[in-house]
Amino acid sequence: MSLHLAEIAAAVAPNAHAVLLLDQAGWHLSDRLEVPPNITLVPLPPKCPELNPVENTWQFLRDNWLSNRVFHCYDDIVDHCCRAWNRLVEQPWTIMSIGLRDWAHRF
Repeated sequence: MSLHLAEIAAAVAPNAHAVLLLDQAGWHLSDRLEVPPNITLVPLPPKCPELNPVENTWQFLRDNWLSNRVFHCYDDIVDHCCRAWNRLVEQPWTIMSIGLRDWAHRF
């Protein structure tokens, strides 16, 4: 995670600051995590998938392309996951609809 944050920090424009919303996975909030000075981590409340659209993305992938399968080996799992992800990436409107929250547009 520290390496990932370093990559993000390198992509942040000079004199800019990035804010990352994270779930409370242990590696996201570890005391050993090295957070660059141009990044602020904002943890989401626990057990709130409605605030984390990626949870719905994974559910969509499982429901549409990854469920009810028997994988023969690790490489088979990776290949199926890559194919599912690439199919989703080809559908930007689907991605947008998965991430929409009706309650967020009432304000």
